Amino acid sequence: MEKPFIIRPMAARDIRDVMRIERECFRSPWHESAYRNELTNPASVYVVAQADKRIVGFAGMWVIVDEGHITTIGVEEKFRGRHIGEKLLVALIEETLDRGAARMTLEVRRSNLVAQNLYCKYGFETAGIRPCYYTDNNEDALILWLNDMDAPPFRSRLKRLTTFLESG
Repeated sequence: MEKPFIIRPMAARDIRDVMRIERECFRSPWHESAYRNELTNPASVYVVAQADKRIVGFAGMWVIVDEGHITTIGVEEKFRGRHIGEKLLVALIEETLDRGAARMTLEVRRSNLVAQNLYCKYGFETAGIRPCYYTDNNEDALILWLNDMDAPPFRSRLKRLTTFLESG
């Protein structure tokens, strides 16, 4: 039987586990000091997915004025395919709405089709390209935007998707 997990705010005590997942997920991982700084930034929101006492995923963003900017989402490899990344994304979307913002943006590798499909499911659309954005291999990043989050069509979509996510 699969262990349930919770999404909760990231704390300083989680950084060691986040770094373990960070190094597994990303070719150019952030430094531990970056997460320590983010946890003190009032514009930052960082959350973790926890199964029992084990951190299995994390996500973060900045919320500035009327927009959220997703900075990172990572899930431990052996826990992928269990909708953890999706629940982390939903937590960021809900926090963006709670803070009164109506748009979100992010950059995603052109080759990361799994992530692109998830973002598309929630209404993100490609708005541009950042050429050679990723320094490890000079891969382009797609710039995605989710607009009108405060409008009834998005609220209905979010409710439908989260209801389905919670039931499955």
